[in-house]
Amino acid sequence: MIKRIVGIVWLLALVLALGACATASRDSGLAGDTWAGRLSVRVESDPVQTFSAGFDLQGNAVSGRLSLYTPFGSTMANLTWAPQEARLHAIGKEQRFGSLDALTRHTLGAELPIAGIISWLAGTPASTYGWTVDLQERAAGRLVARRFSPAPMVEIRLVLD
Repeated sequence: MIKRIVGIVWLLALVLALGACATASRDSGLAGDTWAGRLSVRVESDPVQTFSAGFDLQGNAVSGRLSLYTPFGSTMANLTWAPQEARLHAIGKEQRFGSLDALTRHTLGAELPIAGIISWLAGTPASTYGWTVDLQERAAGRLVARRFSPAPMVEIRLVLD
């Protein structure tokens, strides 16, 4: 029985190691700026939802791509958007939405201000309804944004590479 458990642990370790080698290309040719780093999102819902990942964000508010990565570097999900459409590619499946707000609301239970995040990363204090952003550490590659209203409260933390 112990040999079987050890074998399962080694198999799991091998799968994780191979998954770490299977990274996607991070060059898309999209217009706009490109940022990479780590992000965390906390949604104060019932139950509380937390999420963290490595990320590459390319494009602008009109069209772009957000790729999310595991700590091993393998692709967890790709979000792409263009006028009138947003797509979520995850776990070998694709879901389509009418907007980027609809996509983030469906997956996290709250809309994330991707257009605002892009402006904030560029150092422009964009006004996004309900959101406050702390740009004091932006030069050091850190950004914190919070939405208190409408509920649920959401916090986004970004650290750039």
